[in-house]
Amino acid sequence: MAEKQISLPAKLINGGIAGIIGVTCVFPIDLTKTRLQNQRTGQQIYKSIWDCLGKTIRSEGYFGMYRGAAVNLTLVTPEKAIKLAANDFFRHHLSKDGKKLTLVKEMLAGCGAGTCQVIITTPMEMLKIQLQDAGRLASCQKAATGIQSLSQSTKHLNPIPVLSRAYNVGPTLVTQKMSATQIASELLRTEGVKGLYRGLGATLLRDVPFSVIYFPLFSNLNKLGMSSADEKAPFLHSFFAGCVAGSTAAVAVNPCDVIKTRLQSLNKGASEEAYSGIIDCARKIWVKEGPSAFLKGSGCRALVIAPLFGIAQVVYFLGVGEAVVEFAQFSSFTSQ
Repeated sequence: MAEKQISLPAKLINGGIAGIIGVTCVFPIDLTKTRLQNQRTGQQIYKSIWDCLGKTIRSEGYFGMYRGAAVNLTLVTPEKAIKLAANDFFRHHLSKDGKKLTLVKEMLAGCGAGTCQVIITTPMEMLKIQLQDAGRLASCQKAATGIQSLSQSTKHLNPIPVLSRAYNVGPTLVTQKMSATQIASELLRTEGVKGLYRGLGATLLRDVPFSVIYFPLFSNLNKLGMSSADEKAPFLHSFFAGCVAGSTAAVAVNPCDVIKTRLQSLNKGASEEAYSGIIDCARKIWVKEGPSAFLKGSGCRALVIAPLFGIAQVVYFLGVGEAVVEFAQFSSFTSQ
């Protein structure tokens, strides 16, 4: 019997839809994760996830929790599409001998997926982090000097003032905010394309192990809900399998995510050190903040990734993309 061919357009559609829905649902927690990870010992503006969310709403308004969401929503479709489609592609070709995929082959497929996605993930994260962390930097500046404008602590970018309200006072006038487009233009002007790919090594260090853990774990958990090899797992089973696999992988690679976030943050607080690379960053965090610093934001990452990949896998396995492709083909056939 011929092997069932995967439909790449359908997989791309599934990944894109899942990414948009997932990011919209969990973006405020992702913003919290970035701000908690960038806090240094002795300079904590936020005490916990809920404290960060509360202060963000009070200082920046409800939509302040979605600062940076536009760039994420724009690029998450190709990012998630590449990740999910690449994993399917590698699994399909690694199983061409007709045998069941071994754990090693499942991990290889995940490794390939994680490697492919960084072409989109790195610039997306780079731009998103600048916008997400701007509120924390403004708060640090206000606490240190009583001035709401950010200090120019980087040669790359102009300050990105974001606070429209202090935590306990009324609205105040601030200067023009910078958008992701302006930040990208400035980076391209000063550093070229490599400016957008700052932290590429750290992104690979995070995303490849994540995919190596996530995809095999999800596949095996999902199989537990299948009554036979030819049937799909129930809706809720796929959802919870995605949640468990995603949160497990997210916490496992959180130290790499902390390093990536620090390296990609162009603007620094007045006393926040810069890093020359992955090893230098890891060493300084270990020495100055202790091993526990590598787990900063791990709870947020679990809360972000669990529903994100739960939603992604449900959309993926419901076959929304397949239905769209079939409808398009049917419409094309009937119009001839």
